[in-house]
Amino acid sequence: MRIDILTLFPGMFEGPFNESIIRRGIDRGLLEIHVHNLRDWGLGKHKVVDDYPFGGGTGMVVRPEPVFEATEAIQALADTSGAVVLLTPQGKVFDQSTALKFSEYSRIILICGHYEGIDERVREHLITDEISIGDYVLTGGELPAMVVVDAVARLLPGVLGSESSAREDSHTRGLLEYPHYTRPQSFRGWEVPDVLLSGNHALIAKWRKEQSILRTLSRRPDLIEKADLTPDERELMARLKPESDKENESALPTCGHAQS
Repeated sequence: MRIDILTLFPGMFEGPFNESIIRRGIDRGLLEIHVHNLRDWGLGKHKVVDDYPFGGGTGMVVRPEPVFEATEAIQALADTSGAVVLLTPQGKVFDQSTALKFSEYSRIILICGHYEGIDERVREHLITDEISIGDYVLTGGELPAMVVVDAVARLLPGVLGSESSAREDSHTRGLLEYPHYTRPQSFRGWEVPDVLLSGNHALIAKWRKEQSILRTLSRRPDLIEKADLTPDERELMARLKPESDKENESALPTCGHAQS
């Protein structure tokens, strides 16, 4: 996969992509990441990329010319033009299903939004996808671009050490992951659940499935409706829901009332 990133601050990407799993994917030839400075396509000797908004208002707006020219020049660097993704607070909230969809592309171009926004003609005539990483405001699209690259890269075949790791991640099937334990078996009097020491793989798998569903019901019940569950798992969820409701009720803070 080839990922091109168009940004006003290319220096922000110097560290994150030189470490860990992304670095491994690059070294194995499974992933190419190219960072481009939007100002290289800026207007005039000052390489201007923004201007005041028509109709008035505060802040500046990214002009369409440098974005179109930069994107078209970047598209010409490879055989396929690829998806053109704008990182913007107005986009669809990024999730695991979107990461999986992007991981099936051979190429993605990420455009980091900035200032008060980007000229609407870029959205209307150039962008194929708009992505937000959450309902909060950041200073630009650089951090969201890093998040998208990280989430997508780890899904590429061969990038992770174990192919099953990506399949078992939280959110992959719409459920949170089950609890994990490692050595020591006893730590400060807290014991590893006996089932994990039993050697009975069928029993362990059953426990993990139950814990995954129970944890999702307790912490992210909003995910359950969209979860990719089998009929047996739906039946298991129905049995576990009263236990989850009981846990949630016991976790609620109690309020004391002063008496006069």
